[in-house]
Amino acid sequence: MRKRINIFHPIFVFILAQLAWLSLLGLWIYWYVTNYIIFKQVGENYSPQLLARGTNVLALVSGLILLVFVLGGMYFIFIYLNRQLSLTRLYDNFIANVTHELKSPLASILLYLETLDERQVPENRRRQFISLMVKDVNRLQNLINSILKLSGIEKKKMIAHYHVYHIDEVVKDLVEEAIVLFKLTPDSVKIEGDAPCVCVIDRDALKIVIDNLIDNAIKFSPGPFRLTVQLECTPKKFVLKFTDQGVGILPNDQKKIFYRFFRINKPNIADIRGTGLGLHIVSEIMKAHGGNISVFSAGINKGSTFTIELPIYQVAKKRYLSHLLKVTKKMEKEKYVE
Repeated sequence: MRKRINIFHPIFVFILAQLAWLSLLGLWIYWYVTNYIIFKQVGENYSPQLLARGTNVLALVSGLILLVFVLGGMYFIFIYLNRQLSLTRLYDNFIANVTHELKSPLASILLYLETLDERQVPENRRRQFISLMVKDVNRLQNLINSILKLSGIEKKKMIAHYHVYHIDEVVKDLVEEAIVLFKLTPDSVKIEGDAPCVCVIDRDALKIVIDNLIDNAIKFSPGPFRLTVQLECTPKKFVLKFTDQGVGILPNDQKKIFYRFFRINKPNIADIRGTGLGLHIVSEIMKAHGGNISVFSAGINKGSTFTIELPIYQVAKKRYLSHLLKVTKKMEKEKYVE
């Protein structure tokens, strides 16, 4: 069954309004020009003075300028409303995803608890149930933490502890921690290069970034998981690349992947959990560090490369990095006084 087109959709209404304005403008110009030609011909024969008084090009030009301003205002209002509609759709998807993410582990936990309460369960099965319940609780906790982190980042209330680190040591340690966390085999993650430079970072925030990127690579790698982590120092930046061999990302999605609530629909991968917050949080954390993150993929089933760039301390953006250190020092001092 074909989907009916809603003629009252804001986009169609906007297009119709623009066509109406342009039609009015065309009729106005046509009326003015034809009447002016007729009036000029008649005026030259009967009264040249009347021609001089009766034609007022300034009125036409002024009207056109005002009309352009009106059209421009309508255009900007349309862009704003269209963005709000897109955000509303993403928010609705987010609510649906969060609801699913909450209901699924809760239902699982409830089932295990009812089984343990109503039946005599062998000890080995009891331990298995407890282990699965702990896993579901951790899943819920991660979801809640993601929402709280997003709220804290957007309201600039996220507690951050920025210090100067030898960045290669920190990154290698965090990648090793992620390997243990996600129970990966050591040969599935390959670390290449060295980065003998120092950066101002919040280690806990950087852990969130690395964990999210590795978790994302695992989710979108249906085959054997392989990830290459590359470290490099340029004259002004520390560059960190995560290259997987997963399903890849379409060019249009590469521009949207860091948007809040955005999720990629992959028909060739079933049951991918998520809320569309992970990469948005990663992007916001990078901005807070004075850095940025980008993604490149050659296409479907050709893998993806996420690239992180951080400024090197005392080389790039010195004032901003010094400000981060100063704020951290102030916060730690206030905490110590309390």
